[in-house]
Amino acid sequence: MNARALLISFYSPPRHQGGGSPDISALRKLACSDSNARIQLPFRFLSVEPAGPVFRRKYGRVWADVKSEQYEVAESTPQAVRFDDALRDVTLGEDEEELDGAGRWWEQFPKRWTIVILCFSAFLLCNMDRVNMSIAILPMSSEYNWDPATVGLIQSSFFWGYLLTQIAGGIWADTVGGKLVLTFGVAWWSIATALTPVAAKLGLPFLLVVRAFMGIGEGVAMPAMNNLLSKWVPVAERSRSLALVYSGMYLGSVTGLAFSPLLIHKFGWPSVFYSFGSLGTVWVALWLSKAQSSPLEDPDIRPEEKRLILKNSVSKEPVKTIPWKLILSKAPVWALIVSHFCHNWGTFILLTWMPTYYNQVLKFNLTESGLFCVLPWLTMAFSANLGGWIADTLVSKGYSVTTVRKIMQTIGFLGPAFFLTQLSHVNSPALAVLCMACSQGTDAFSQSGLYSNHQDIAPRYSGVLLGLSNTAGVLAGVFGTAATGYILQHGSWDDVFKVSVGLYLVGTVVWNLFSTGEKIID
Repeated sequence: MNARALLISFYSPPRHQGGGSPDISALRKLACSDSNARIQLPFRFLSVEPAGPVFRRKYGRVWADVKSEQYEVAESTPQAVRFDDALRDVTLGEDEEELDGAGRWWEQFPKRWTIVILCFSAFLLCNMDRVNMSIAILPMSSEYNWDPATVGLIQSSFFWGYLLTQIAGGIWADTVGGKLVLTFGVAWWSIATALTPVAAKLGLPFLLVVRAFMGIGEGVAMPAMNNLLSKWVPVAERSRSLALVYSGMYLGSVTGLAFSPLLIHKFGWPSVFYSFGSLGTVWVALWLSKAQSSPLEDPDIRPEEKRLILKNSVSKEPVKTIPWKLILSKAPVWALIVSHFCHNWGTFILLTWMPTYYNQVLKFNLTESGLFCVLPWLTMAFSANLGGWIADTLVSKGYSVTTVRKIMQTIGFLGPAFFLTQLSHVNSPALAVLCMACSQGTDAFSQSGLYSNHQDIAPRYSGVLLGLSNTAGVLAGVFGTAATGYILQHGSWDDVFKVSVGLYLVGTVVWNLFSTGEKIID
């Protein structure tokens, strides 16, 4: 449609009596002092051709240079025109879409990063609710006269549910969508957290069940998050987004360890569970109003952002069945499982036994031990985001995803191995704490290595893959924590660290031989 035809379709003016040029009645009377008059028509077009009267586009408006000597201006009123009908045949160009998108800054904030930030806050709550028991168990055991064996049973009951829902949560997230599963997870563990004081008063069996229920809720969270980010985040932003979300776990531990003693001192130990649990309801309300399982389901996402995500995304269709035989036949899948086990063995040992190490070896009192336990979590939060930025930068500069994943995970293995070997050679408590912090700091580079790899090799089944590998990781934590107690009973801390270093080295070899950053399962 050329410019002349387009104007006629808008105004449908009567023809000039001479049968030549159209009588443009919409211009009303125009007294021109010079030879040309410029009229701004407040309509938007894709393009205009310079035919007859000269037209040109300027930010969606059409300007007409009308020569007064060629056209006689009539008195008649233009015919009524429906604006929507007139625009049906007009296709907006890219600059018009950008103009339409102009608005307040929070309206322009990328929707994919809204999803990432909400996932970050969910994992912040996740670890806040997980670590509060490690503080509250002291006044609770005093009140209810629990012996050390009972305390250990209560602490371990969380992992009963957590272990059960890793794979189930992944299947559920990949088949019904991550939004629903994460909603269930946060709501479930928040309710279980708030019910903990009630269950403790009813008796030990009720408390064990509630703690196991809490593990069920937190067990589905990680596979659900992985499924969500596989659909929302392009490959070039994957490492930093995952690093940010996982740093929420680290900061959640810091927050829980910092605020729990204050609440207990001022309001009593039940206040920790009531206050932390109630925060989950706020998150769920915000999540339900802002989030969708994928960009295709989101009515509020801007078209240009949706195009960007879908253009760079490899996970589009929902999963109906899980090809277990195909998944378990791939060497990179087993590289993920084995590496996750090796990684979590050392991680869980350090995070579980660190206060004991500080107290027995470095001779810190309990207050100092608790204070220094926060330092590795802060270090991990910082280095996880640093590693994510480095990984995405390398990918954007042309390095293959496979190379980047291997580099980052090698740092995540060899870094902790190196610093753990130094612990037996340092005599200063300050240097020992520094070695611990550096060990955990380099460990967090794994967020841009194996933790990002599930979405690389099988994006449609990323939830299931994370459930598989994280099951191995949880088993490593369970067995590693128990084995450490046995080793300390018959050996020394040096023996504990040697086992961890050995597994880090095994993981490094397996990862570099068999892992890949390419998609192997469609």
